[in-house]
Amino acid sequence: MTAPALPVDLFDLVIFGGTGDLAVRKLLPALFHRFVDGQIQPGSRIIGVAREGLDDDGYRAQIRSALNGAASKQGDQLDTFLKLVHYRPLDARKDAGWDDFAKLMGEYPDNVRVFYLSTSPDLFVDICQRLGGYGLNQGKSRVVLEKPIGKDLASANRINDDVGRVFAESQTYRIDHYLGKETVQNLLALRFGNALFEPLWNAGHIDHVQITVAETLGVERRGPYYDHAGALRDMVQNHMLQLLCMVAMEPPSSLSPDAVRDEKLKVLHALKPINETNASQLTVRGQYRAGVGEGQSVPGYIEDLNSSSKSKVEHSSTETFVALKAEIANWRWSGVPFYLRTGKRLAERVSEIVVAFKPVPHSIFTASAGPLAQNRLVLRLQPDEGVKLWLTIKHPGPGGLRLRHVPLDMSFAEAFGVQQPDAYERLLLDVVRGNPTLFMRRDEVEAAWRWADPILAAWAAGGESPRPYTSGTWGPSAAVALIERDGRTWDEDFEQ
Repeated sequence: MTAPALPVDLFDLVIFGGTGDLAVRKLLPALFHRFVDGQIQPGSRIIGVAREGLDDDGYRAQIRSALNGAASKQGDQLDTFLKLVHYRPLDARKDAGWDDFAKLMGEYPDNVRVFYLSTSPDLFVDICQRLGGYGLNQGKSRVVLEKPIGKDLASANRINDDVGRVFAESQTYRIDHYLGKETVQNLLALRFGNALFEPLWNAGHIDHVQITVAETLGVERRGPYYDHAGALRDMVQNHMLQLLCMVAMEPPSSLSPDAVRDEKLKVLHALKPINETNASQLTVRGQYRAGVGEGQSVPGYIEDLNSSSKSKVEHSSTETFVALKAEIANWRWSGVPFYLRTGKRLAERVSEIVVAFKPVPHSIFTASAGPLAQNRLVLRLQPDEGVKLWLTIKHPGPGGLRLRHVPLDMSFAEAFGVQQPDAYERLLLDVVRGNPTLFMRRDEVEAAWRWADPILAAWAAGGESPRPYTSGTWGPSAAVALIERDGRTWDEDFEQ
């Protein structure tokens, strides 16, 4: 059984970009599930905002259609939930409708106010300035910023400066949904709640760490955005560095928000630089070509890009795959490589963290017993969240001593008898509670960009195109060489 879900305070949650893909596919289903579990009380409101000329009924019809699958067993509850949902047509850069919106927000002055900016980052400042101009940044008001925050350190600083003139840092929640995943949460419990792991969580016992975030889909409708971003900006600078920080950080003094974020920041500051002097040895860029994905023929990146964009291109230097070797220059992790890889149109949809322990220093077993494999702690973030600890044991039976490598396997869904909540379910209500532990502080964003910017600059200076890889594979062969040069290999035992 899961822990009981406690109701949160009454709130108004405003989703700018309320008709967009993120709102319809993730945010509103997450809120509905929390409503079904009794965490959202009557008197709270969910207000979609976008430029489309809808009214409340039109927006509710859209949401009802989107929630049909999620609500198949909760028809009556869906009707009640939709009564909490409202809509206002607004343009962040035009005056029309803002007086009416401010009046709507003033109807429940004691509610916590959450403004979720599910829009292009170039609208963040305009929206915040409007909110400030109408006094909607006062009291229990919070703003949620979706990534990417900028395209480099300079642009991120401009956004943070301008948003910071309206909302204080304590009111600003920079969301990374990977930090809301159950397995990432369990890193804290596994490391700091068990005497078994923390004494071994260092360079003396850990050989290397792998972090893989693989997608089988291409860029889909995100082509125009993605071609200006690429995999390093879209995934590595935020999601993957945050996962690395959770693995590598020192024990915080407590679970208070700043204690946890202080330790993550120290990891970012300790990352060894990757720049023009070593980027060619430590990084691999790739771009998918036509191939077979999920059992059917799929187009290459250029074809996908042209199908989702008004302008047509014949060439793009944008990477859809990145693999890199990172190192942390401190006592705990000296000499331990962190191998990161992420990409579109890869062989499987999977996100995993693999902590590979060093082999035993001496084997007492004969060759006929079989090889000794390294112990591995595997944390699966998706698609099925869980934890595996791979151990070497004796194969049962009287046929002599034969070694086998088997996992202690805990699927969260099987162990607790329920499907784990989506990350947004936790994070949205954390904003309402005013708990910023799982959100990025400004100095974290700056430190991540400070590390990522020289990599981007090195790629631009080198002038090399991303290496092609066939859709449905694990990326360019150079990514395999990156790790095998060190006598290691990518962990791909996803079905075991």
